[in-house]
Amino acid sequence: MAYAQSVAALASALLAGDRLALARALSRVENQTEDAAALLAALYPASGRAHIVGITGAPGTGKSTLVTALAQRYRQAGQTVAVVAVDPTSPFTGGALLGDRVRMRSLAGDPGIFVRSMATRGSLGGLSQSTGEAVTLLDAAGFDRILVETVGVGQAEVEIASTAHTTLVVEAPGLGDEVQAIKAGILEIADILVVNKADRPGVDRTVRALEMMLDIEGDGPRAVRHHGQLLRVESPPRTREAKDPALRWQVRVLQTVASAGTGVEELRERVELHRRWLHASGEFTTREQLRAAHTLETLLRAELNRRIAAQMPAGHLAEVVDQICRRQTDPYSAAATLLAAL
Repeated sequence: MAYAQSVAALASALLAGDRLALARALSRVENQTEDAAALLAALYPASGRAHIVGITGAPGTGKSTLVTALAQRYRQAGQTVAVVAVDPTSPFTGGALLGDRVRMRSLAGDPGIFVRSMATRGSLGGLSQSTGEAVTLLDAAGFDRILVETVGVGQAEVEIASTAHTTLVVEAPGLGDEVQAIKAGILEIADILVVNKADRPGVDRTVRALEMMLDIEGDGPRAVRHHGQLLRVESPPRTREAKDPALRWQVRVLQTVASAGTGVEELRERVELHRRWLHASGEFTTREQLRAAHTLETLLRAELNRRIAAQMPAGHLAEVVDQICRRQTDPYSAAATLLAAL
């Protein structure tokens, strides 16, 4: 059976440009098969060349349409593009619509574009648990740009900043009180702010609110920080470009009408300018270190959970939970006891 091909054969086919092998590799990683880790380890040395662009924002801002238009612009510029579109999983049925493949149907048939839809499968932060691993496979497959579209997220779901090199936060006029745009949270991770659907009434108010937020924050450094509890990554010394306030990255508010293609080329040029700035300033190295730390911490957490579950007798976890509910013990002592058993 073709699906049962070895890790070495699958990795070799993927590196040779076999799109079917890429799809199968992505399925193994997303389904967390036994050989998924070996497959990722075999392909990891071939990654590290793509520029990863994260697109996030509230539902209804037109992220999928913007991703489609941006991918088309990259293709016109002669670059290959992979798209990872994350859809929410129902907490009741466990299913996911994966509707981005329908919304992005205009990308079908182009051999230089690969679209993969993924369900969150209960993960928070706007991404799937396997999103970072899927990006690694697509990177190894040789795509020049990887666009990662999150689910429609709120102000605190900012995991995309630990996955992407350049983060676009998409807003749209008419979605609520402009004061929401000033709150700390998701807007602070933006390297580029995009007001999509700029042909709608109220766009000027939305742009002014975002620009006011930028004026309040000033032009300080906007390095993404790793907030994990297990690992702490120190940033490398900054170059002259990063130390000089005049040479720091300036976050700008761009207006687009993705459905008509208006402003999309300017957005692509801004993304490319940010990519060049990342390399010139040394910030690219910092973000790569933070990506690696985030990946390592995720793997460590998953392995700790697996080991705890493996060493517990059947039904023991339910007993512990019942004891906590009856106040015979507390969650903190129970967690310490389970960890001590390792």
